Amino acid sequence: MANTFAATIEGWTRRVKEAEEAVFREAAQELVKQLNDQITEMVYDTPETPNYRRTGFLRASLMASTDAMPQLVRDNPGVAVNADTGDVILVIAGAELGDTIYLGYTARYGLFVHRGANGRSPRPWVDLVAQRWQQIVAEKAAMVKQRFGL
Repeated sequence: MANTFAATIEGWTRRVKEAEEAVFREAAQELVKQLNDQITEMVYDTPETPNYRRTGFLRASLMASTDAMPQLVRDNPGVAVNADTGDVILVIAGAELGDTIYLGYTARYGLFVHRGANGRSPRPWVDLVAQRWQQIVAEKAAMVKQRFGL
């Protein structure tokens, strides 16, 4: 994302470290929530296409790291998989101010779904949510400001 977190938040958050941390973590968690909501709407709530069996694996393949971008290494097991963002939220909770949080879908076919392939329409849920980053940060900053009485 071209616009960094630091460039988006207001100066008042930097004067209150707890507020800055709250905006940082809450905005990242909201981004994850919106990614999950958007992929559900664009992929899982639409009619199935022929020769494609939905397992929920793509949605469940979202991973987070503060070290590097998660790698595209996982194959669909072919059985139903429940989406659980618990590990992702733990990475966010453990991140320090200034850390980069890398979020990525590790299902090998994720990019094909996102960009479209084999005559299928693209479903660019990541791009759509990433474009909202500044708005997400601004909304969380306003909520934190009110909560902290600043």
